[in-house]
Amino acid sequence: MISAAPSGVPAAKERTGAVAATGILHDPQAVLALARRVLSIEADAVQALAGRLDASFVEAVALILGRHGRVVVSGMGKSGHIARKIASTLASTGTPAYFVHPAEASHGDLGMVLAEDVFVALSNSGESDELLAIIPLVKRCGAKLVAITGAPDSTLAREADVHLDARVTQEACPHNLAPTASTTAALALGDALAVALLNARGFSAEDFARAHPGGALGRRLLTHVSDVMHSGADVPAVQETATLMEAILEMTRGRLGMTAVISTDRRLRGVFTDGDLRRTLEHAKDISSLRIADVMSPHPRRIRPHALAAEAVQIMDEHRINQLLVVDEADRLVGALNMHDLFRARVL
Repeated sequence: MISAAPSGVPAAKERTGAVAATGILHDPQAVLALARRVLSIEADAVQALAGRLDASFVEAVALILGRHGRVVVSGMGKSGHIARKIASTLASTGTPAYFVHPAEASHGDLGMVLAEDVFVALSNSGESDELLAIIPLVKRCGAKLVAITGAPDSTLAREADVHLDARVTQEACPHNLAPTASTTAALALGDALAVALLNARGFSAEDFARAHPGGALGRRLLTHVSDVMHSGADVPAVQETATLMEAILEMTRGRLGMTAVISTDRRLRGVFTDGDLRRTLEHAKDISSLRIADVMSPHPRRIRPHALAAEAVQIMDEHRINQLLVVDEADRLVGALNMHDLFRARVL
């Protein structure tokens, strides 16, 4: 009599799978060999795309540039995940785009597609039922169709105004079934399309930052010196005729670790920092009679208020200084900033 397996004991097939999995983990070289094979197959798939790019790619770029609507990207399953990423990349690089799920499109979302739009459909087989069901309606409303498939003779490819060939010789999956190399190729082709459009539109780093105001890049490219500098009475400054003691008092008041030295018309003449003070105390026998002009550092580093805060960081790093004075076009003092200001602004 064969007794049933105790509760909680896996079936024989499950135990076999677990043993096999444990076995391969005991052979790190086998794991690495498999991973390298996957990467090699996917790299070869992307490299092959470069050799197949032709006039169709240029036509797709021109088609999108020539339309006044948006790019609508769609796909089912794994192709849908890639389509979402392509839509996101397009939108963040100057080409307004969004993702539409093909199944949801059949239930009302197709109303988002307008005549001036370009509909980009992704399907490795080119025979996705959900996509093929809405393509006639997409074309009937006047939108243009760009298809990215791995099958140039497929229904989707034949219906497209422009077809981009993303076929691969094999998937990275050992069974040649799971979408791996094919999705990588489609993603790379979508990135190539986005970058080509970015370049054609003259989309700059500043434009990119405006689309990413919440990120570190946005802060670096959108924050100007005038946004973070101290100004007005908050800027410590003394006349070049002032005494050293007057300068020390001004440094203490300003709490920026320095004071600017200016002429009567506020033109910048020099700077006196905590470091300058230490060096002066080390070498001077009597500081009571010293004038600030005798001990200041002439020709200090300076920056304009409209410069990017990131430029201020670069100057400070390059010259190993912690403070920077801000002047206008006539070299008149208008502000000051230090590293702490840049840290607070999260530019660093």
